[in-house]
Order: sequence, then structure tokens, then C-alpha cells
Amino acid sequence: MPTNEPLAARKMAGHPCFDADAKHTQGRAHLPVAPACNVQCHYCNRDYDCVAESRPGVTSSVLQPWQAERYFDEILEADPSISVAGIAGPGDALASADTTLSTLRRIHEKHPETLLCVATNGLALPQHADALAAAGVSHVTVTVNAVDPEIGKLFYAWIRDGKNIHRGRAAAELLWSRQREGIARMAALGILVKVNTIVVPGLNDRHVGEVAAACKLAGATMHNCMAMIPVAGSEFASLPAPTAREMTLAREAASSYLPQMEHCNRCRADAVGRLGEAMSPERYALLDRHARLSPGGTERKLVAVASMEGAFVNQHLGEADELLIYAVEEGVCKQVDVRRAPPTGTGNTRWEELGDLLTDCIALLVAGIGPSPTRILRARGLRVFETEGLVKDLVPVAATGGEIRKLGKPFRCGDGCSGKGQGCA
Repeated sequence: MPTNEPLAARKMAGHPCFDADAKHTQGRAHLPVAPACNVQCHYCNRDYDCVAESRPGVTSSVLQPWQAERYFDEILEADPSISVAGIAGPGDALASADTTLSTLRRIHEKHPETLLCVATNGLALPQHADALAAAGVSHVTVTVNAVDPEIGKLFYAWIRDGKNIHRGRAAAELLWSRQREGIARMAALGILVKVNTIVVPGLNDRHVGEVAAACKLAGATMHNCMAMIPVAGSEFASLPAPTAREMTLAREAASSYLPQMEHCNRCRADAVGRLGEAMSPERYALLDRHARLSPGGTERKLVAVASMEGAFVNQHLGEADELLIYAVEEGVCKQVDVRRAPPTGTGNTRWEELGDLLTDCIALLVAGIGPSPTRILRARGLRVFETEGLVKDLVPVAATGGEIRKLGKPFRCGDGCSGKGQGCA
């Protein structure tokens, strides 16, 4: 695709999600850099590191911006048909706005011909609209499940707007108002907007036409009805997925207002290639290798742990005089070092020095940590997990680029899906 072709002329044709014909010739690469989420949807359970799960919110590893840049370089070199770099989680792209924007800017600067795409629930979209446009974003997907707050309140346990938590009708009203404003801002900036709606029988299946009408009025250009996947561990796990007939009726109602995307594959947050193309083991290995890279390009292999006795992750970082360092060999963790933490009383300098001390570590496991050390250490390339549990269980997960739940339960294939997740044989 010529790099001097006007962007407006190739927006639709170059994006396989916006153009059904492009799916045969163009691919996309999802860069999993955004693990946080600001909305808890009842149909969502964002477990990680299960290659059998083929659904949004799942990735085998999470990348930092510089890792994503290098990862995308290799992807593009191996497959020049990749026309889109997208950020679709595994949480919400704009709940990790700094990381998302940094990644987008890096990709746009190095590959200006690549279309940039972001998927979001829309809560923080108005706030970051101008920054997304400045970063080169050409396509945005917003998930809108309801425009009627009486229906919307059934979808969300809570939404977090800054430091404020909203629930029930108030949450649904706030979310839709931000979504509507965000769609309008994107459209005004010349960015194409696709709206995703998760169709849940008995909740919003007869409301989809109203959603499409309201989103068209706001400025959306395309609509995608997605069948709800009953995910183990989610609030909607016991609800039935919509039937083919129910999906047909929903699309028919919505198509009166917006063109319908009917070739969606409900991609993972780390999907690479053409739509419907399975991720190969080699591509997973490439992703995991880049998740272990340091800013200097060396591979991080060790895990630092704040522990009082070495058996459990059970110490707050601020109280740790020393950190235990572990390596993993053939799936078994082994303590290889003890490192004295920098002295207290130096403010953020302490955490910068700690980052220098742990340049060979891929992750830090602590029972508690404040926002400043978290931000500083992550900027130094460490994946920081606030968690509790057995060192022998948690360290191997962190060492291989996996995610760890807040309460310390690592997710492995088999948890929740029992080998029968979406895409399992």
C-alpha cells in the first residue's frame, strides 16, 4: 500500500474490521499493552495466559510500549500484509491511557503508513480524544451495550471514573453520556467509529436498534452485534448465548441505522494476522520473548519478591529491607540472590534506585505497593504485581510473562475453561 496515498481514501479499504473485502488481504496486530479496566462488565472475566481462549480480554503476555514497538517491528517484517496496529486491552485501552498513547506514538513515528486502531468502553474517550488524534489514530471501536440506563444498569457491576465509583443507573447514565460525547468527538476529528454491542438475550436483544440509532446520531459509521459468550467466573456465566435467529433479528434492527459488520471474529487482545487466522505457537513465543525484554534489549529472566520468610509473597514493598530474587528452571523456581533495598527517606529516588537494582528482573511481586513506586518501576520495565500467595506458584507465572490476579491466584489454561474455552477443540 503506497505510503503517500491519502489516509481518508484508504481508511475503510485498509482495515479488515471495517471492510469485509480487506479481511482477505490485510491483517492486524493487536498490541496487548493495556491491562487495567475502569468498567466491570457482567459478561467479562479477564483471565490471562490461556491460549485456548479465543475472546476479547485474553492475552498470553502484557507488553510495555518499547516492547510493543520492537514486537511490531518483527511482526511487520515477517508479514507486510499487516496494515493495522490495534490496542484492544486486555483491559480498556484508555484505562491505561499513558501506556496506550506512548505505544501509538512509537508505532506512528516509525510506521506512518500503518493504520492505528483503539478499542474502548468509551468512559475516558472524551478526555483523550485530541491525544488519540495527535497520535495518528484513524479508527476507534466503542462498546455500547445500552443507551437506556434501565437496561444499561443490568450490564455493569461498577464503573470507576477517576477515584469515584458509580453503580446501578447512575453508572449506566454516566457511561452512555461519555460514550456519546466520545463518539461525537472522534467523528469531528475525522476518525472512523465502529460501535460494538454485546447482545444478551432478554436484556438488550430488543434494544439493539435503539443503540444503533443513537450511535449513528452521535457520529458512528459502522455497527457490530457480538453474541455474548458465557464466560466462566463472570456474572453472566449461566445465561445462554443468543441463538442465530436472535442475532439475525438484532442485526436487522440495527441495520436500519448503521451498516453491519458481520465478519467479526471476537479477537483476543494479542491477535495477529488476518481475521480468523489462528495464532501459531511461534507467534506466541515471539510475544512472550518481547514481554521479557528490558529497555536495553536484554532478556529479563528473574523475579523479585517481597517476602518475610521466602515461602509466601506477604510483604509491603515499603517495609521490605531486602528482596528475594528467583530464577525459574524447568518450571521450578529457585532462589538465586538476596538484594538489599535502597534506604528509606529519599522519596522517589528510592524507587528509581530500586529499578536500577532490578534491571535483570521481569517482575516484582509484593503484598502491597503505593502508586508512585508502581509508576516508577513499571516505567523502568518491571511488571509489578500486588498479590499474595505461594512463591512457588506465583514466580513461574510471572517469569514467563503471565498475569497474576490481585488475590494471588495465577490463571492457567484449565481454570474456568477446563480445556473447553472458546476455540478449544
